[in-house]
Amino acid sequence: MRWISIMLLWAGAATADPAERVAAAANAAFAEMPRLRTVSEIAGNCGADETVNPNVAYCTSQNVIFITRQARSSPQAAYFTAHSFGHAVQVRHGVADFALSEIRNRRSEEALLRGLVERQVDCIAGFLMARAGLPKASLTDWFAEDPFYDVHWGRNPLRIGPVIGVDLAARAQWFDIGQGGDLAACGPGEFTADLLLEALRG
Repeated sequence: MRWISIMLLWAGAATADPAERVAAAANAAFAEMPRLRTVSEIAGNCGADETVNPNVAYCTSQNVIFITRQARSSPQAAYFTAHSFGHAVQVRHGVADFALSEIRNRRSEEALLRGLVERQVDCIAGFLMARAGLPKASLTDWFAEDPFYDVHWGRNPLRIGPVIGVDLAARAQWFDIGQGGDLAACGPGEFTADLLLEALRG
């Protein structure tokens, strides 16, 4: 009977949509992960307006990832979800606090530091997609430009969240590193993977 239950669970995971598979992988790997909520549009949720990313956004105040129905049915759904969970991992496990402290102390280097934060997020995203058993993907096959040049995470109201543009090639590089499945490799610059590895459940 137990064997049958395990097989049913495995079959369910295999047929789950990519966003659900990423969410399951994130929850298995890290504590305190957000709920994934599908909405008709991002604006109107957690203080978001039309300046917030129209596909997906992570509301840290509610610990909820909002994803639109259109984005969830797109080929990029797993990446949109995984990137948002990458921010959640940083927020819930101390990386975001460390980054904010560094940014406040080094305002002249804010763009550089925020860029490093985003590179680590994309590396975590790749790691989660690998954990979810999804096929290896390339961001440059999906996008012609940075898909996260606008506000896509932060406290309520989301419309005043951080804006961090990153070169698509850099995102693709770190996403690819993460898909290798080694979280220890997700340490761009001075943002090491130490806190990530401490939080990893195994």
